[in-house]
Amino acid sequence: MRENASLESAPALIDISVAIGAGLPVWPGDTPFSCGWTARREDGSSVNLASLHTSAHAGTHADAPLHVESAWESSEALPPQAFVGEALVCALPYAMRGSSEAIIEVETLETLLGDTPCERLLLRTGCSVSSGTFPQGWPALSEAAAIWLLHRGVRLVGVDAPSVDDRQSTALPVHHRLFAGGAYVLENLALDDVTPGQYELLAQPLLVRGADAAPVRALLRHIVSTSR
Repeated sequence: MRENASLESAPALIDISVAIGAGLPVWPGDTPFSCGWTARREDGSSVNLASLHTSAHAGTHADAPLHVESAWESSEALPPQAFVGEALVCALPYAMRGSSEAIIEVETLETLLGDTPCERLLLRTGCSVSSGTFPQGWPALSEAAAIWLLHRGVRLVGVDAPSVDDRQSTALPVHHRLFAGGAYVLENLALDDVTPGQYELLAQPLLVRGADAAPVRALLRHIVSTSR
């Protein structure tokens, strides 16, 4: 009874993950999700055994530095502490949300963050694959904005869009700047129904060895004040 009461009184968890499943939009040319069956009870087996085939970038995921540089660390080196802790959720100004041409510059971030301390920043751009389609473009950080975030002490940048870089970019300067500065990246979050503000983020990447990204179940929890 005591354990159940504790669970009931705990702050509710908000799931900000994009579910991986059939029909999930992936980056054009990437491997879509599929689920096959190694064994089925209907065929006489004692259990059902699923076999999953998918890109590491399908749904909500954490990019590893290996994604942009072959000599950089792969997915098993993603540090757990970067993906757990206080996070600030910010929604882009209405005029920028859903835009395929908007660039998130330093001035926009200065307005959104103000003087709020921030180690983990989650940006709602309005361009998530949770809509059921892959967006033609999205508001993306500028390289200068990435540098500014590093100087502010940000160690994790999350977006609801498929990338922190512009869709047309092949140089991926934001990925490079963040990884080189010791920060990490969460992509394909589901933030449409999240009220901007401070939360606790629980978003551990799966411990996958040798990959350039890892799937994530990302959750938010309201921070409970202990002040009296």
